[in-house]
Amino acid sequence: MKQTSLFQEETNLVNLKQASLWASKYLNKTIKPSNISYLIQYGKINRYILQNQILINISELKSYYDSLKFKLINNNNNDIDWHLSFIQYKESERTKHVHRLHPYKGKFIPQLVEYFLDQHLDEYKKEIFFNKDDIILDPFCGSGTTLVQANELGINAIGIDISFFNVLLSNIKVQKHNIKELDKYIFELLSQLRQFQNKKNYLDFENELVEKLEEFNKKFFPSPEYKKMIKDKKINENSYSKEKEKEFMKIYNSLIKKYKIVIEQKSKKSFLDNWYVSSVREEIDFLSQKIKEIKDNDIKDVLSIILSRTARSCRATTHADLATLKYPVLTTYYCKKHGKICKPIFSIFNWWQRYCFDTIKRLMEFDKIRTQTLQLCLFGDSRNIDIYAELRRQNTYFAKILEEKKIKGIFTSPPYVGLIDYHEQHAYAYEIFNFKRNDELEIGPLYKGQGEEARKSYVQSISEVLLNCKKYLTKDYNIFIVANDKWNLYPQIAKLSNMKIIYEFKRPVLNRVEKDRENLFIESIFHLKERE
Repeated sequence: MKQTSLFQEETNLVNLKQASLWASKYLNKTIKPSNISYLIQYGKINRYILQNQILINISELKSYYDSLKFKLINNNNNDIDWHLSFIQYKESERTKHVHRLHPYKGKFIPQLVEYFLDQHLDEYKKEIFFNKDDIILDPFCGSGTTLVQANELGINAIGIDISFFNVLLSNIKVQKHNIKELDKYIFELLSQLRQFQNKKNYLDFENELVEKLEEFNKKFFPSPEYKKMIKDKKINENSYSKEKEKEFMKIYNSLIKKYKIVIEQKSKKSFLDNWYVSSVREEIDFLSQKIKEIKDNDIKDVLSIILSRTARSCRATTHADLATLKYPVLTTYYCKKHGKICKPIFSIFNWWQRYCFDTIKRLMEFDKIRTQTLQLCLFGDSRNIDIYAELRRQNTYFAKILEEKKIKGIFTSPPYVGLIDYHEQHAYAYEIFNFKRNDELEIGPLYKGQGEEARKSYVQSISEVLLNCKKYLTKDYNIFIVANDKWNLYPQIAKLSNMKIIYEFKRPVLNRVEKDRENLFIESIFHLKERE
């Protein structure tokens, strides 16, 4: 595939650093040279070569950004609260410190929580809803975003969740940990895992497989030329990739035979049986057993979350389907995301090591900014939990403060109707650690669909949650609920809860990770108060 050469409009050509500075100013957000390189690699824009330096055309870059609607922030549509898009924040800021300890579907970004909890006014925010040392509640705590941001802002917070995994993850994020002791256990487990691997033969197999893949991909899927050819319709991606996929499969099968590698597990009864190659399952079982033997419960819990994060990344699926599993992939395959032949994961070692060090780094980052306030996620059903009783059981000091002050308000994002099965998204963790599942108590789960009965049940359940939680709120409470209310259910919910919707913020979600992230998506933030 031919390298694009310098063309006539030299005045429009700039290097990667210059392009990143221009893009940062144009989009009003930080754009790094690596972001521009990504666009070149994936065939979104051309690259030009002059004296061995990579250059790009500013006009092409502008056209690309305009086509993705990144300038929607300047739209004059007064019905949408564009300032709540937070498009100016780069990905690392949207997943800062402990917010990225573990992937979680359906969570809101910390900047959204911070905006409503913060004690500062701006040209859009004319009222302060919460103050330092207040107590707020998130009855659908999820991965703990509200609790973490409350801590940052000096606000006490209580979370509730019906998922044991969610409670564990949320509390790990806000609790103080012995980093030195955690570090010691991590290095010990890394050493033990390496010794376990050295007794196996799949490492040699994978090393040779990687060499063969690099050779093959360099020849038949050169980057970025290959993706540029697809974009320009010079080759048919579907037919070409299928042909090369079959071609490499012969090499893959010969290596399996050479090293006598067992790929599939014998049993197909559980999630762990179906979604991991045999060698990965062995390593997961080995580490999970070692973690269960640890006597320090806090260290055990943190390491459990790290192993869960590792297990998620090592499932036998394509890179494009990691967020939403389709079917197990136990062979090499053409990867549409990377535009080349990719392979399943045969060892968790590198992921385990990477996530261990990343977790320590993130916990230390949060320690630098944490406040001396109280946050705790309770395990229970928000429709009927006795918050006073449960808090007394776990933290008598916090319970006393709650009884004196009561809860100032709620910031939460309930499940959307028929969108996610919250227990199933972490099925691997429940099986690895034998956590009890409570799928039947989920509100609006995917498996119940989005029909009339599901929506009716959803309205009733959310109303029950709000009515139960109101018992612990101050009279002048403020409630903020983040929702995608395409069926207009929240006016009914507010009425059943004897509340009124003060205002509906409409937030454009422009920083999305799903495949359709180029399309505009709007979510609502309902502001509710007591009906007079």
